[in-house]
Amino acid sequence: LGALWIARRVPDDHIAMIVREPVGVVAAVTPWNFPLMISAWKLAPALLAGNAVIHKPAEQSPLTALRTGELALEAGIPPGILNVLPGYGETVGRALGRHDGVDAVAFTGSTEVGKLFLRYAGESNMKRVSAETGGKTPNIIFADAPDLDFAIGAVGFSIFWNTGEMCIAGSRLLVERPIYDEVVERVAASAGSW
Repeated sequence: LGALWIARRVPDDHIAMIVREPVGVVAAVTPWNFPLMISAWKLAPALLAGNAVIHKPAEQSPLTALRTGELALEAGIPPGILNVLPGYGETVGRALGRHDGVDAVAFTGSTEVGKLFLRYAGESNMKRVSAETGGKTPNIIFADAPDLDFAIGAVGFSIFWNTGEMCIAGSRLLVERPIYDEVVERVAASAGSW
């Protein structure tokens, strides 16, 4: 969209170009839940954009990242392009966040640690930080919901799937008063089925 906006406003006797360049070294910091999926979301775009990546997995789940690194070497990714650096956030994470040789941090995890990465960037080279941090995602059900059975099933799925251990877990339920008792009762009754 940005390129289209620029192209429409550039006079015919001018040339406008958008150049997408790698930022350099990207630290990809991933949480323990969904260790392969979230790593793929971070590693693939950073590598495809031409960056070198240091992947710091959560200390609770480093094996998936280590195996991914082995597979990357087997697939022909040159050594040093995808690096896996397991360890504790207080040491390895902080070192990556403060290192002047790291040009960007892609972080998924708690809000508290996301704030630390912003602080680390300010204490070092003002590296780019993208932070996907935890939240309290609400489910909202109004009395005129067209399919209350579906809505109640979706509530159960959103809070109990993966035992609720995800940043988008529907951990709040807002229900319009006329159907409140019925919805709460039915969600509570369905809790055991997850």
